[in-house]
Amino acid sequence: MTNDEILAQYGPREAMEYDVVVVGGGPGGLSTAIRLKQLAAEKGQELSVVVLEKGSEPGAHILSGAIMDPKALTELIPNWKELGAPLNQPVTEDAMVFLGEKGSLRTPNFLLPPCFHNEGNYIVSLGNVVRWLAEQAEGLGVEIFPGFPAAEVLYNEDGSVKGVATGNMGVGKDGEPTGDFQLGMELHGKYTIFAEGARGHLGRQLIARYQLDAGRDPQTYGLGVKELWEIDPARHKPGFVLHTAGWPMKSDTYGGAFLYHMEDNKVTLGFITGLDYSNPYLSPFEEMQRWKTHPNIRYYLEGDEAKGIQPAKRLGYGARAITAGGLLSLPKFVFPGGALVGCEAGFLNVSRIKGSHAAIKTGMLAAEAAFDAIQAGRQGDELSAYITAFENSWLHEELNKARNFKAWFKKGLTTATIMNGIEQFVLRGNIPWTLHRDKPDHAYLKPAAECQPIVYPKPDGKLTFDRLSSVFISNTNHAENQPSHLTLKDPSVPVKVNLARYAGPESRYCPAGVYEFVPDEAAGEGSQRLQINAQNCVHCKTCDIKDPTQNIVWVTPEGGGGPNYSGM
Repeated sequence: MTNDEILAQYGPREAMEYDVVVVGGGPGGLSTAIRLKQLAAEKGQELSVVVLEKGSEPGAHILSGAIMDPKALTELIPNWKELGAPLNQPVTEDAMVFLGEKGSLRTPNFLLPPCFHNEGNYIVSLGNVVRWLAEQAEGLGVEIFPGFPAAEVLYNEDGSVKGVATGNMGVGKDGEPTGDFQLGMELHGKYTIFAEGARGHLGRQLIARYQLDAGRDPQTYGLGVKELWEIDPARHKPGFVLHTAGWPMKSDTYGGAFLYHMEDNKVTLGFITGLDYSNPYLSPFEEMQRWKTHPNIRYYLEGDEAKGIQPAKRLGYGARAITAGGLLSLPKFVFPGGALVGCEAGFLNVSRIKGSHAAIKTGMLAAEAAFDAIQAGRQGDELSAYITAFENSWLHEELNKARNFKAWFKKGLTTATIMNGIEQFVLRGNIPWTLHRDKPDHAYLKPAAECQPIVYPKPDGKLTFDRLSSVFISNTNHAENQPSHLTLKDPSVPVKVNLARYAGPESRYCPAGVYEFVPDEAAGEGSQRLQINAQNCVHCKTCDIKDPTQNIVWVTPEGGGGPNYSGM
């Protein structure tokens, strides 16, 4: 049954009315909610605010490096230290290293541009920070509904956003309601703020409906693959931040990696691959595994019996797309009845590899605009004050200085390093030129016949791993008897086009083993079909971004499904 048929039979849905509905319980959404409640308290006003979070709890789906600039958090909650915010490990040292296959070259610290300096910042588990923010929000009276994904945008007759509807529960794989069926509910707001993170399901629809990206550069993304390890105390340097560029990536492919030393002998390490890569044989997951074998990285993870060094233990795994286009790809982020905040719009500063401070700041700015509008008796219009406030903010200044950072990498690593060095170090962000991109990430993929296959080494199960064992420690789970949330516009395209022309890139760009080409006996000997293992999905959104035919559309699964990250 289609959703319309379900509504015709089981509807209407229950509706709940709020002043502001917030979609997404990450740093952007929770900061929006907190700021709204702060402003209401300051004015002695009642304001109803609800936050919908698709994960099983706030923070369950949050994945980031992460080094956090506390600037925006300090503006939002000045006494965060006294309130116990989990920003426990200040950065003590920065290192930027260019890797060759065996050797390395460290950039002297006095030559590091400002964007690579992290004095005053903290190495955090962003998931833990989000859980703390949720506690602060609830303490102010914000209603948070975890396990309730917003599945549909609702519109008023005049075309403005009315609110959202949550997904139906208890629908079987065949699309028919089961004995556990529950109809979704509607949440209506005077304004609805969308904070779903990179490549948000509903945000994507809103950008298309209102043509919010008209006149902007195409958005570009990266895929971050991350692991959490506990290492021997003798190799642990609390607060040490290591960034690398170069190997194993070729010079024409954007990519970089990080290794951050947290508290309690833990390190978080990850590899970011620009999703504008051209070779369909490339696997971001395998590149990350290969990167760990470099002497500079394996030093921290391998044991040394002669020195009494114990092997490190892998504790967690995850993957998530990041929105990396910056200021030039930023869509218009207001529309009738709502706004986009954080990575939903693309406020991440890719030059600093930081987005949480931007999410918090934009959440605050959107909240202030929405509160003033409601106080003035308005609803359902565009929050133009949010745009003005952003353009006058320190965040706009910061993003403007980095506006060319990602675009330079289309000219190769050497050119990008030199030009970004000039822009950030010599010119200090006062850049007189602008580089533009002309096509989205999926359009950069070349036919397999034009590319060299990449043969990756087999995992050893100690330092390098396969996808399935990695997904296992992400605590990913989806109810088996539900429709796949990874949908195909045309089921024939994966084999007829993607496999035939691009050698089936789905089987490589997905970091969770969701997509497999398997023998199709029904179609005849030698035939293949695409098998979608939706239960493995970690909600990274890579398939929705990189599919060369844009045939895959990610939609929200049943509530609470997906990863359950701990300490990530």
